Amino acid sequence: MGIADRIDLNGLLIFAAVADAGGFTAAADRLGIAKAKVSIEIGRLETQLGISLFSRTTRRVALTDAGHTLYAECVPRLRGIEDALAQLGSPSAELNGTLRIGCTVDHAVQSLGRVVAEFAARHPLLQIELRTNDQVVDLVEEGLDVSFRMGWLRDSSMRALKLSDFAQYIVASPDYLARAGQPQHPAELARHEWVALTLLPTPLTWSFTHADGESCCVRTRGHLRADSAAALRALLEGGAGISALDQFSARPAIDSGRLVRVLSDWTPPGGGLYAVYAPGRHQPAHARQFVDFYRRRLHQRLDECFGAPPSAGASNDDGEAPSRPARPANSR
Repeated sequence: MGIADRIDLNGLLIFAAVADAGGFTAAADRLGIAKAKVSIEIGRLETQLGISLFSRTTRRVALTDAGHTLYAECVPRLRGIEDALAQLGSPSAELNGTLRIGCTVDHAVQSLGRVVAEFAARHPLLQIELRTNDQVVDLVEEGLDVSFRMGWLRDSSMRALKLSDFAQYIVASPDYLARAGQPQHPAELARHEWVALTLLPTPLTWSFTHADGESCCVRTRGHLRADSAAALRALLEGGAGISALDQFSARPAIDSGRLVRVLSDWTPPGGGLYAVYAPGRHQPAHARQFVDFYRRRLHQRLDECFGAPPSAGASNDDGEAPSRPARPANSR
């Protein structure tokens, strides 16, 4: 009898829950079973395989190299079977289970929150957790199915799908511009009070391209810093200085007159809005359906607010197995 004949698939499902939740207690809560049952099943699976799947400390549980391999090879197939069985049982079956979504506080307030509410109303059997954090988090450690990130993804070990592009605007309050003057060329930003966004790798150095092709690089200065787009916008509206804001954050303030866009003929680097999945070949059905739903709503909103919606690029599959969280180079 081969090893596959001795393995209980329930053990693999519990293994997947521990890997996703990052601990035995959290996995037991997700599965609705006792923590002791989780420990017993993981111990039995490790004995059957003759390997250690997790390294255990007093603070956390982490996959070993063998555990990473098992997760990457087996868990996507298990979830594919679950989806297939659900569809066979009822082609029109309602989504259920729990969908965990991550994003920044500002993105939840501006856009994502209302779409989550609409999606929840359409799928009453689905439990949805919307978790906000202005810092980049580990999807596996946090147990997230999908996270929405704005920025420039580089060297990601996650699977990222670009939903749209975004522009950045140089903005300041009317009071600040009345006091400090309105810049006519990016080089003049060096003498202004720049409010830096600390999420960026080089928050004081900016490149610009003019409509006629001229380029310019500027080293700004300033004594104020913020760690989120929402905090940055609040400082700018309060007359603290001048800075770059993504078009989603800047547009409502510009339309209301709280901020003024300057240097509109000069373009700083744009970025992308990404849906980032946890590693592995397979994404949960409810996560895929929500991302598709959000992309449609996002493009409708962009079309209404900005004209033709920015392009949504193709997916970027940079890796299969978890090794580190996706880290946008300039992330919001």
